[in-house]
Amino acid sequence: MSRILVAEDEPRIASFVEKGLKANGFTVTVVGDGLAARDAARSGEHDLLVLDIGLPVLDGFAVLKALRAERCAIPVVVLTARDSVTDTVAGLEGGADDYMAKPFRFEELLARVRLRLAPDRAGGELTVLTVGDLSLDLRTRRAHVDGRTVDLSAREFALAETFLRHPGQVLAREQLLSHVWGYDFDPGSNVVDVYVRYLRKKLGPGRIETVRGMGYRLG
Repeated sequence: MSRILVAEDEPRIASFVEKGLKANGFTVTVVGDGLAARDAARSGEHDLLVLDIGLPVLDGFAVLKALRAERCAIPVVVLTARDSVTDTVAGLEGGADDYMAKPFRFEELLARVRLRLAPDRAGGELTVLTVGDLSLDLRTRRAHVDGRTVDLSAREFALAETFLRHPGQVLAREQLLSHVWGYDFDPGSNVVDVYVRYLRKKLGPGRIETVRGMGYRLG
């Protein structure tokens, strides 16, 4: 049974993650500040760290830097509200194994935790999604369009990933909200429409089609 350390200072999210992981057979320890996260992670008693960036005492970047400086190789999945490209790159280059933005889908977090706990199985995992000349590398979190690299925020990447996993399928706004914004979405929000516009600007016109009264489709 794998032992997961969750460093999260927001009780609602910590409880949500803890319950979900325990329901899937993991042993879970929750800490609420960066100092406790650093000390627990380097103790050798845990198999993976789910790490928030906005922690009190020490932020997540400082925790990650300290662990990697000490050559502590515990896999780290960063889970944070900071979804800019700059923060994503800083997390990955700082030694994180994966980077997820809040709000999030628990199923996706679970999949990423399982992948990082079983790297020997990674060869059997689909790591690049491709439709036409558009591709997403799920490991490096980079998008490539017609041979060029496109910077996407974590939320834009999650939306693009959802489209590429369902090519040609009409996805309702409610589906996209649930898949990309997870447990914390507002059904009346227009955030999907806003982010579809962002993607269209970055990926080029004609890729994401509006199906009137139904939703969106990746052509």
